[in-house]
Amino acid sequence: MNHRLLTIAIALASASTSFAQSHVMEVNTKKAGAAVQSTMYGMFFEDINYAADGGLYGELVKNRSFEFPQSFMGWQTFGNVELKNDGPFERCPHYVVLSDARHNDRRSGLVNEGYFGIGVLKGESYRFSVWAKAPKGSARITVQLIDPATMGERQEFASEKVEIKSNEWKKYEVILKSSLTRNKAQLRIFLDGRNAACLEHISLFPVNTFKNRPNGMRRDLAQALADQHPGVFRFPGGCIVEGTDLATRYQWKNTIGPVENRPLNGNRWQHTFTHRFFPDYFQSYGLGFFEYFQLSEDIGAEPLPVLNVGMSCQFQNRNSDKWHVPVDELQPYIDDCLDLIEFANGDTTTTWGKIRAEMGHPAPFNMKMIGVGNEQWDTLYFKRLEPFVKAIRAKYPKMRIVGTSGPDSEGKMFEIGWKAMKELKADLVDEHFYRPETWFLKSGLRYEGYDRKGPKVFAGEYACHGKGKKWNHYETSLYEAAFMTDLERNADVVWMTAYAPLFAHVEGWQWRPDLIWYDNVRMFKSVSYYVQQMYAMNKGTNVLSLTMEGKPVAGQEGQDGLFASAVTDRNEGSVIVKVINTSKSAQPVTLNLNGMKGEHKASTLTLVCSDPNAENTLDNPERITPKAGSANVTTTKKGAVIEDTLPAMSFRLYKVM
Repeated sequence: MNHRLLTIAIALASASTSFAQSHVMEVNTKKAGAAVQSTMYGMFFEDINYAADGGLYGELVKNRSFEFPQSFMGWQTFGNVELKNDGPFERCPHYVVLSDARHNDRRSGLVNEGYFGIGVLKGESYRFSVWAKAPKGSARITVQLIDPATMGERQEFASEKVEIKSNEWKKYEVILKSSLTRNKAQLRIFLDGRNAACLEHISLFPVNTFKNRPNGMRRDLAQALADQHPGVFRFPGGCIVEGTDLATRYQWKNTIGPVENRPLNGNRWQHTFTHRFFPDYFQSYGLGFFEYFQLSEDIGAEPLPVLNVGMSCQFQNRNSDKWHVPVDELQPYIDDCLDLIEFANGDTTTTWGKIRAEMGHPAPFNMKMIGVGNEQWDTLYFKRLEPFVKAIRAKYPKMRIVGTSGPDSEGKMFEIGWKAMKELKADLVDEHFYRPETWFLKSGLRYEGYDRKGPKVFAGEYACHGKGKKWNHYETSLYEAAFMTDLERNADVVWMTAYAPLFAHVEGWQWRPDLIWYDNVRMFKSVSYYVQQMYAMNKGTNVLSLTMEGKPVAGQEGQDGLFASAVTDRNEGSVIVKVINTSKSAQPVTLNLNGMKGEHKASTLTLVCSDPNAENTLDNPERITPKAGSANVTTTKKGAVIEDTLPAMSFRLYKVM
């Protein structure tokens, strides 16, 4: 054999070997399977990591009504400042009186530090408001944004005067326009003149909130929620639903009505972790149930409120009835559930529907589900849940009830929980699993064996926690993507999912990993966020069968770390295939889209990074993001074919039109 023929033979042999080693996946496009629920990929909000006050909620002033147990926490006072507690708002009675300091070279006033500082952007406007009165009929204050660390000539970079013109309590507003961008500005208030001024509910909001709502959300963070296109939005928790004790449980009725009269509540995440201790972490309830419902509507997600089942935190109080409400005394808690459904859905002639209308939303919120209890387990929970189910079923038979299987992803208590949820006829069961890399890689067939006739699954809190490195690095996000192929493949039993937690302030976190991180002026989306977004924006309408050698592609033996699932979108006529390569080597794949006749084009989205420990940051927020591309599609007698090579440790999505 001459040299040229030898070269050709080697090339042909190499090509043959390459083709033989390709992982051939068969997709049946002719038979649409289970419907993918619109709620399939959602979000879970809990006020942990300064997610509400200091985060999503737009308020920039900390302790705005002086209701913290230490009344001046967050404030610096100077001159003649007196605290009083007979103010105009019954549940927030505290206010301050600024009086003349009696000497020309002294001033009276306040400085608020905000949440790890006050974040302002150059050119943006900020609405300062205050409830005030002047005992002598008139008074004046000067309101400033200041940079306390400036090396320049002046501390203030925005300043306005507020004329207080009555000895009766009234609300005053003024707009401050920032000439600088500052992450750690402060709000300073001077008494300007001799006449005293009484000040209550001192507030500072960006004018440019999400949807420009006066009591609105921080625009960039709320927009990040909308950009993920979530199908369901679960709120307000989480462990704060239970509270450290029943006195500090989340009570939705305290979170509605005028924001000035919503009482302060303790936040269990203030003190849960002594290694991440934040004594100034409270819930102002400014972000309340009306705002949660409104936000759900704004981002196009189904609202899923979770209410207390008559139990305080079971982790802390364990299996003792003395820490929980006796079963025969649960009626007020049951009424809270029934009243909430009326608040969300009742017409304006109902008691609670009227309150919703008075708050600015006459139309119902069209709530379809309610969660009762969070991450509770065993008999203590089951015997309390039963009367809730009976009462809700009797009055609102179409309302879906979400129970819980507890904090375990498997094991005795998990199995007992599922058995009880079936007996109580819960519509969905909320599963939680914060687990290491090995668990996610071995759980690619988790839902294949589930009872198709029982309650549906809500994977309501989950995240991959790296061994010894519990942060948002690329590797764990990739393993989450791999696991999600099983959620999608089993859409007949898995109806809803949500990553957790959602938000974290870079200076105030207690728990990680988290989906979205921020300081006071910047934010970044973690790689896990982009994984969730790739699924949520490409969930399709129906599952398609995808197999390799007759088996689901779920990281099984002989599949070289590959995970895959497929859906069709009947609305746009597309087939969407998601393939994750968790191995450290590139993997050739062949996608046989059987039954897909004619000419087609394929677009791709690829998430890949060579460093498994890499992550997005405030300074490099788009280090790892999905990149758009395309793939060649050929036509055979059986259908369309895509041949491709997946990079090591990558997630590639194919959309074939």
